[in-house]
Amino acid sequence: MEDRLPVIKKPNPKSRSSKKLLLFLFIFFITLLLILFFQSSLSKITEIEVQGQQLVSKEEIAQAAAVKVGDHFFSVSSSKVESQVKALKMVESVDVSKKFPGRLIIQVHEYPKVAYQVGENSQIEALLADASVVPVTVQGVALDKPILTGWPKDDPLKVKLCLVMSKLPASYFSDVSEIKPSPTDSYPDKIKMYTRSQYEVQTTIGYLPDKMKYLDSYIASLQSSKISGGVITMLEADTHAPFEKDSGKTNTKDTKDGTDGKVNKDSKDNKDSKEGKDGKDGKNGETSASKETDKRDTASSSGDEKKQEGQEKARN
Repeated sequence: MEDRLPVIKKPNPKSRSSKKLLLFLFIFFITLLLILFFQSSLSKITEIEVQGQQLVSKEEIAQAAAVKVGDHFFSVSSSKVESQVKALKMVESVDVSKKFPGRLIIQVHEYPKVAYQVGENSQIEALLADASVVPVTVQGVALDKPILTGWPKDDPLKVKLCLVMSKLPASYFSDVSEIKPSPTDSYPDKIKMYTRSQYEVQTTIGYLPDKMKYLDSYIASLQSSKISGGVITMLEADTHAPFEKDSGKTNTKDTKDGTDGKVNKDSKDNKDSKEGKDGKDGKNGETSASKETDKRDTASSSGDEKKQEGQEKARN
């Protein structure tokens, strides 16, 4: 029986040499592709985009990041770039992201600035909440915050002012262009604020949180009452007074003197004109009188001649 059953042939196992060859070829082509990829521009950074910066220039951020166009895309560590850029004084936080192929995005979040000041060599400087100074290196930056003038370099009241301003909404100071100290015995922290709407606001640093919220509405009520300009005092009570008009009085006096001078000049000119006219009339009068005298002399001469002729006729 066993001799009659067909013998089933066992499949021949694949040779191990062919598998090794396929594996070798696969690794070879993968390695070749990787080499070609890293040698191409697809593996390099082709664009560095900096976003969110206002006071720090893009060049400073790129220099702090220590990344440049042409560096290998996959060799750049996002966390390392974030820590390097965050070391800048003005930067509060940084988000770095990479987008294939070759794009590196650095999103910068700066500390909020509260004011500006003019430093040495007329350099514009930004003041942060702690009154620390950061030079503005960006050209043509819009001064959208008040400018502090007349403050000593290490004045503790300036630090207090910056801290108070950082806690208030930025819209409260949208109309304020300048802030300067104006201390008195009663109010050592008194300040003067000048608005773009031509008002001078006198208050204190301590009163700012309570008074600034009403400043815009107070100015709007004055303007609706056709009151433009003046001094707004916001201390225990809120009052308004017009500016002193010393310069206006001077101008009025000058105008009056100028008017009088013009009148006197006109009077003098009229007088001279009248005198000239009278002089002309006098000359004409003198001429007429001379003519009448000549006529009388001529008439008298004719009468004498006629009288002599009559006497001669009587003798004859």
